[in-house]
Amino acid sequence: MSKRIKLFVVIGVIAVLVVAGILFVRSRYVVPILMYHTVYSDPPYSNRLAVSTSTFEKQMAFLKKNHYAVMPLPELVDCIKEKKRLPSKPIALTFDDGYKDMYTDVFPILKKYGIPGTFFIIVQEVGRPQNDRLNWDQIKEMQASGFVTIGSHTIGPEPLINFSSADDVRWQITESKRVLQEKLGCPVTMFSYPEGLFTPAIRQMVIDAGYDGAVATKPRKQYAVDDVYALRRLRISESSRNMFVFWAQTSGVYSMFKKDKRRGK
Repeated sequence: MSKRIKLFVVIGVIAVLVVAGILFVRSRYVVPILMYHTVYSDPPYSNRLAVSTSTFEKQMAFLKKNHYAVMPLPELVDCIKEKKRLPSKPIALTFDDGYKDMYTDVFPILKKYGIPGTFFIIVQEVGRPQNDRLNWDQIKEMQASGFVTIGSHTIGPEPLINFSSADDVRWQITESKRVLQEKLGCPVTMFSYPEGLFTPAIRQMVIDAGYDGAVATKPRKQYAVDDVYALRRLRISESSRNMFVFWAQTSGVYSMFKKDKRRGK
């Protein structure tokens, strides 16, 4: 075999490998949906769910400066369902549990950078005596701003997989939607599984309740990456203050290699 033929063979093999790699990445690509919980001016760093306010603002500035297309979660869900063309560098932000700092720290930063987010509310904990959760006036103000979508995180904080009665699970899903819609005067279409845990039966209840989409953490492989009722998310903690780490998490490829022990069933 001549050197020229050998060269063509090598080039051909490389081309095949490159194309195969691109197709593999595309098949596994997941639009990054970031999951935040608490954002504090002085966070307890031992809390793996906490992010400092300074880190959060640094991250939002990074998204803005680098021209990420931060999408409202309902818009992303619609694009996935309808197989619409996504913008360049799409990403969505979600916030669980309804901590008070969502109003005091997060909301002003989202408005400053013009970035939308979806907040999932535990209905039973709204305005509780500890004064560490959002109240209804704060939730209404954020929802009316145009930067915030309100979704359900059920009535109480207990993971749905812990309930022995299907009726109790169904009530958590449907009643939380009813209360939120009554309080806010608008449709509530997004749902977040408590602790990201669910079963096929629970997923179906969410569909039957009329939600358009639901987020988890990292569901089992039986759920397709474009299953809008089992959307994967990346938990953001203070370790993401390193912008290289944050860049990797927002790349859309990070989820392909990250392992998460806490999975939906």
